Amino acid sequence: MDDKLMSAQVGDIFFDKRVGRKQDAGSLSNRETFIRADKIDLKSWDTHLSRVWSKENISSLKKEEWEIDLSKLDIRNVIAHGTYGTVYKGVYDGQDVAVKVLDWGEEGMATASQTAALRGSFRQEVAVWHKLDHPNVTKFVGATMGTSNLRLPTRSTSADDHPARACCVVVEYLNGGTLKNYLIRNRRKKLPFKVVVQLALDLARGLSYLHSKKIVHRDVKTENMLLNAQRTLKIADFGVARVEAQNPRDMTGSTGTFGYMAPEVLDGKPYNRKCDVYSFGICLWEIYCCDMPYPNLSFPETSSAVVAQHLRPDVPRCCPNAFASIMKTCWETNPDKRPDMEEVVKLLGEIDTSKGGGMIPGGQSSGCFCFGSKRGP
Repeated sequence: MDDKLMSAQVGDIFFDKRVGRKQDAGSLSNRETFIRADKIDLKSWDTHLSRVWSKENISSLKKEEWEIDLSKLDIRNVIAHGTYGTVYKGVYDGQDVAVKVLDWGEEGMATASQTAALRGSFRQEVAVWHKLDHPNVTKFVGATMGTSNLRLPTRSTSADDHPARACCVVVEYLNGGTLKNYLIRNRRKKLPFKVVVQLALDLARGLSYLHSKKIVHRDVKTENMLLNAQRTLKIADFGVARVEAQNPRDMTGSTGTFGYMAPEVLDGKPYNRKCDVYSFGICLWEIYCCDMPYPNLSFPETSSAVVAQHLRPDVPRCCPNAFASIMKTCWETNPDKRPDMEEVVKLLGEIDTSKGGGMIPGGQSSGCFCFGSKRGP
């Protein structure tokens, strides 16, 4: 090799063996400053570069405001399995919490694109949830994205049951369980009308708040509502929630649960927050009746009948007109004819519950027989 200019870049300094002076990489034309490359202590430079790299990566991996301190999280036992992951009960910084761990795919079969989609869904859930603050929306505690330090209980899981770099979202723990299970427990005896309206108002207020924040839940159903010890209802599970698009055509696709999904969603048409209003109407019926809509129809049959035949649950004859009217307007086929949730809150608040009106007649313990035949197990 000749004795012409030989340069080697290490960090932000060039070395020239012939000239023997150092110079900043960004100022070669201004100063002739070089040092001899054969005099460099490469070991010390390796240490220096490692420190520089670490600082750059630490800054690029700056914690999000919603990230939790894993050292404060103690995950205890499984309480539910869902479409998007497994839910555990745990303790975070002395507070009882529910911890939802995102599943990447059964038996490691998820492709890279599927994993990316699940990560995107997780980020979306966190982005929606951590900004919310309402008594009828489950309180967000924090989350973690792609960590290998998540300690899951060995009795309920194995190393193959969750991703090597797991993600989780931590929320307040509500010991009343889901609204769905509460209604199942009361399927025979039904609920007093006062309780029906209270639950309906809680749900309506929570949805009204979400819609005021331009958030469409897209999977409103009794399974996604939780109760605390005082029977206050709180909306949960934002796995498919998203900020409402300005153009409804940007919000398409069958997202939600059959039986609760609005006709426009089932039909693959553009939709907006009024799809939540439709689902709310179905939930109203379910809360009032403590029963399941369309129990004898399959998913395809339900979808076809709701869209093509305008199928809706049968409203019991004993249902007060004011309450029945809200149900029916909420599940109108035309989204434009459905009320906003703010209006629904007002209408529900005006209902008089002092004289009963539920499927339990006022002052009596027997149930309402307005369906004509025995319902429930």
